[in-house]
Amino acid sequence: MTPAERERPAGDAVKIWFRFVPREGWLPYDTEGLWATLVGEDTASVSNVPFLQDGVAEGDVVRFETGSDGRHWARGRVVESGNCTIRVLPVPDGPLGRSARAVHEKFIRFDLGGEVFSDELPLVALTVPAAADFAAIKGLLEQGQADGWWHYEVGCGSRRWWEA
Repeated sequence: MTPAERERPAGDAVKIWFRFVPREGWLPYDTEGLWATLVGEDTASVSNVPFLQDGVAEGDVVRFETGSDGRHWARGRVVESGNCTIRVLPVPDGPLGRSARAVHEKFIRFDLGGEVFSDELPLVALTVPAAADFAAIKGLLEQGQADGWWHYEVGCGSRRWWEA
């Protein structure tokens, strides 16, 4: 399942689409649709964690415009939630194998929400809440990478994240 095909959450939600230039050597997508809750006529609060789009996290408010195709296209973030987006990809021949579940288990003590891209690509996208222990989470990310458990990237970091 691609990020664009995720199921609609319960309640009143809209999908906000983001356009970006695909990264070389990465997934070939140039758009990602994220569920969001309307908070104004042209603004919505992101309701799930992005797999591909950088610079936005769950809980952020984005401005959008509706295109001629009927899709709501993001035009930029207008309110930062303080949450961060972290992406973790287990090393297939490492201690965790291709197990997204094993990745989640490493982070369970931090009570992070997240999603898995697919069974074929066990990329775990995590939302790190603004009030979380950023220093401890960063320490675990770095240790896991050093120990060959995973590769990771920060898709959206707050000022507090970068200073932790």
